[in-house]
Formats: sequence, C-alpha cells, structure tokens
Amino acid sequence: MDDERIRPAPVRPEDVDEVRAFLSACDLTVAGLSDPGVRLWTVRDAAGAVVGTTGYETGPDGRHALLRSVAVGPALRGSGRGAALARFAMAEAAAGGARRAWLFSRRSGPFWQGLGFVPADRVELATVLAGTTQVELFRTTGQLGREVAWSRPLASLVPVP
Repeated sequence: MDDERIRPAPVRPEDVDEVRAFLSACDLTVAGLSDPGVRLWTVRDAAGAVVGTTGYETGPDGRHALLRSVAVGPALRGSGRGAALARFAMAEAAAGGARRAWLFSRRSGPFWQGLGFVPADRVELATVLAGTTQVELFRTTGQLGREVAWSRPLASLVPVP
C-alpha cells in the first residue's frame, strides 16, 4: 500500500493497553508507552483492531529521534504497510525538528536498510538519546550491549519553506 492510504491515528490514553498487547505479540519493547515524550500512532482494521503501530521519542536536544514501536500484524507483513508507517514516523519527527533518526533492531536490518538506515554506533545512539525510555531501559537491564543500532539523516524529509 502506498503512504497516502496510511492514516495513523494518535494513541490515546485509553488505547495504551491494546497497543501494549499488540506490541508484546510482535515481540517489541512496551516500556514507556504512556510517557509524555513518546509519540505513538496506530492503524486499525475495519473491526477496530490494532493492525499497525509506529512512533518515536526525541532526545534532549530535539534533533535526534529514536524510532520505536514500528510494527504490523502478521497478515500485513510484506504489504508495504510497515515501511509506510516507518516513513510516517520519520516525517513526523522531522516536522518536529529532528534531523537524524535512530533505532535498535537485531532482527530487521534488511528492512531498515531499505529505508536508508545504516549500521550505527550504539554508544553514540545512547549518548544523543540519553533519557529516552528505551535507551534507559536497555542501559539499566544490560540489553544495550546486545543491541544493534541503525541511523539515517532526516534532511530529505524536512519540508522546504
């Protein structure tokens, strides 16, 4: 599906439990979903069930965004919806002032490379995104040392005045 058909809706407080269950089923991090700095969106099917999510957190300077919670249900994998959701989150982050996107992914490198991401230094990611929910969780649990970091500039997504 093309990006124009993707119409994510912001996650409301009453949606968080359903989003948490969806992300848990997708084996993604669920910590901090209701934190004020985490921006999340969902896509629902005709019956109202969550079938896709996307989001990001920004670092202290606002110039770095940590993509997170980019997922689609099994029935939509390979449809292009996941890539569209990732592009949506990147565009939202760029519109909010972020200039670089980062993420952690040990399993989906080829997917992220297809969206322009390249391997990155996880220590640099943890430095520029210090204080974000996911970085602090990974730091305190020791998971940070096992993660694979990815990054790309967002300059091409910034609207020209």
